[in-house]
Amino acid sequence: MDKVMLIDDDLDLHKVLADLLVGSGYQFVGVSDPLLALDAVAREKPDLLLLDVMMPRVNGFKICQEVRAQGRRIPIVFLTAKSDIVDKSIGFQAGADDYVTKPFDTEELLLRIEAHIRRHRDVLSFAHALNRDGSATIGDLEVRFDEYRALLRGEQVPLTTKEFEIVAFLAANPGKVFTREQIYEHIYGAGDEGRSSSNVTVFVRKIREKIEENPSEPKYLLTVPRVGYKMTSEL
Repeated sequence: MDKVMLIDDDLDLHKVLADLLVGSGYQFVGVSDPLLALDAVAREKPDLLLLDVMMPRVNGFKICQEVRAQGRRIPIVFLTAKSDIVDKSIGFQAGADDYVTKPFDTEELLLRIEAHIRRHRDVLSFAHALNRDGSATIGDLEVRFDEYRALLRGEQVPLTTKEFEIVAFLAANPGKVFTREQIYEHIYGAGDEGRSSSNVTVFVRKIREKIEENPSEPKYLLTVPRVGYKMTSEL
């Protein structure tokens, strides 16, 4: 049974989501004090984290950054009021996977939770199907699928969750070309509304800034003109 953790100082929301999630077949863990959040995540090991943005003493962005800094790559979904959203890129830079705006539709929230948990598992199962060692090494780049980490010359690369999923998707089968649409469907799911496969181009640019010595002349993540992208197999 998958476990969902809510970190939010709104006790009424805890009751609503506890009833909803338990009634939908999930385990529910609630944390109302954000200062206890990191210890709770380490102890409970949830499969997905629902995280409020605006909380007293410490905000959700900081908690998200700390969870990622600890190497935890579970899906993180921010729950936030519209008035709290100044720049969504801040949350994605911190390592979040998604935003859900309050008040939210409960059916939509359940669908998003299910999708994120499934995709998180798909990344690992896809990689293991192609590489049973649980890692791939291409030149100085090592991709550790189980740990959701990439190392460049032994140093961890600060990839966001989606950036890592793209790297893992390509590194699991170096030399194979994937279209932007295939990459998009892998990280977001087919038929996901409100996003565009052009986002993949942005992700690729950011990944290159982190793993390439010269992002304008990449040697790891290569563009195949008019087709898509591939991870090199020649280093």
